[in-house]
Amino acid sequence: MLFTHQTGITAKASRDAIFVTLNVNPGRHKQVRQSLKQLPEIISIMQEKFNDADLHATIAIGSEYWSQLSSQRPKLLTGFIEIDEQQAPSTPVDLALHIRSNRKDITYLLTQEIYSSLKSDTSLIDEVACFKYLDNRDLTGFVDGTENPTGENRADVALIGEEDTDFIGGSYLHLQKFIHNLDKWKTITQQNQEDIIGRTKEDNIEYASNKKSLHAHTKRASIKDEQGVSLEILRQSMPFASLQESGLMFASYCKTPNNFNLMLKSMIIGDQEGNTDHLMRYTQAVTGQAFFVPNIEWFHQL
Repeated sequence: MLFTHQTGITAKASRDAIFVTLNVNPGRHKQVRQSLKQLPEIISIMQEKFNDADLHATIAIGSEYWSQLSSQRPKLLTGFIEIDEQQAPSTPVDLALHIRSNRKDITYLLTQEIYSSLKSDTSLIDEVACFKYLDNRDLTGFVDGTENPTGENRADVALIGEEDTDFIGGSYLHLQKFIHNLDKWKTITQQNQEDIIGRTKEDNIEYASNKKSLHAHTKRASIKDEQGVSLEILRQSMPFASLQESGLMFASYCKTPNNFNLMLKSMIIGDQEGNTDHLMRYTQAVTGQAFFVPNIEWFHQL
């Protein structure tokens, strides 16, 4: 049997995105199940109608809510691991929508279509509109996602294969909303900023390994297994901003949740000597959620 993954997992970076999180209202599980069953068709129709917009979506099920929809559980699905209550809080929700395209109006239209089918049975927790900033930079001014896998390796990193045959084509999603303290960030010199990131700002050149601080973000976010092989995630993160608040919606897709958990531990707790990621001094995670993104066939059988 062929399994079709949700295209929003692996598609290339978009210019526009919306992240929506929802909780299912008490006693409305059956209605939500029926709505979820119809969503792949809604998405497919919109993708065909606006085929020039590079429109994609992922519908993700919260780790704590999963058992309300299915008796079969992905092998590695657990809640968001709260390493630190302040720096990496756990804030579970039932459902997440990640909708993106290269046209803000089309992103909005699909979001409205999906939300309309769910809104009478759910409560809206958060809605964050994101955008491509300059040449794929974070609001700190540095290029984001440089270490992302490319080409066919994107699917290899993000999608479950034969290691969990009941959920081939699925993916583990971790979502965090970071609020940046850009006023504080702008008080330090560009050289200090580059040292904290471990990469030059203007031309995006990574420091040589022996030149990196043990506190550099690129050092702490780079993890390897016991054989020295890099453990990767596929980031689909995007910045958001208003006149009052700005930051990053960090979205990690992977065929295993372990890579994200190890990366977060390396950043927040640090190495054996306690070297942590100093970028965390200038940004604050206010949410932390773990989801599973099923294949299309899973929705059909609901």
